Parts: sequence; C-alpha cells; structure tokens
Amino acid sequence: MSQVLEQSIQINATATVVERCITDLALMHRWLNPVLRCEPVGEVWSTDLGSQSRFIIQIPLLQPTLKSVVVERQPGLVVWKFEGFFQGRDRWECQPTQKGTLLLNRFEFDIPNPLVSWGFKTFAASWTKQDMEAQLRRLKRVAEEQK
Repeated sequence: MSQVLEQSIQINATATVVERCITDLALMHRWLNPVLRCEPVGEVWSTDLGSQSRFIIQIPLLQPTLKSVVVERQPGLVVWKFEGFFQGRDRWECQPTQKGTLLLNRFEFDIPNPLVSWGFKTFAASWTKQDMEAQLRRLKRVAEEQK
C-alpha cells in the first residue's frame, strides 16, 4: 500500500530559477536535509531523462542508500524513481504564478520490508513530513536569493 506525502510552497522567483535549485547539485545541497548526500552514478550529475543518482542517508554505520533514476523530465518537472529500502517516486513540479512559482512536491512510496515499514510509521513518518516542509522553506530561501 503506497504512502503519499505532498507539500507545496509559493516562491517569489521564476519557475526557471526554482527549477535550477532542484536540478543544480550545488544548489540542491543548500536546501536538502544535511543528513542526506546526493551523488551521481557515474562522473556527471544530471537530471536528464534516464540519469541515475543515489541519495545516501548519513547515519553512522548504516548509511542506507536509495538508488534513483529520472523517469519523467520536462521543463519545470523532474520525477525521480527510487529503489532501495523505499520504493517510489519523488515528483517536483514548478507551476508559474503571477507572483512567482508554486512548487509542488509529491513523494509516493512503499516500504516492502515489514519491519522497516513499522519502524518508519512508528518513528519517522511525522518527522519525514516535517522535514519535507522544512526542505521546501529552505529551497524557497535559496531560490529567492538567486533572483
């Protein structure tokens, strides 16, 4: 059974600027949760269709990793498909508005391991939702500094 976390935020910057904050690795690391590290699979970071990367949760000893591939890509839209202890999709969509950009983030996932699923629901679900909201606020700040 899939779980879905959806967040949105109004950003006072163009959709092009907001998209760059999602697709430029240096800018991404400015708003991404500090315990997450994202790195390309291969030599070059890209968000082109089919590009691969890995997100590493920097927990001492464990360092769980999510492998991802860009499965949908259009101007203003990036969708990563994840495999690992989570399986799902992380969708980032920039919708231009009169005052800038409405950024929509939808994280839809399954956790196939029942023990990991129980642990997530018990200990991490509310923290993850709060963290996603905090990430969007940090992304907003980074994007609005780019103007």
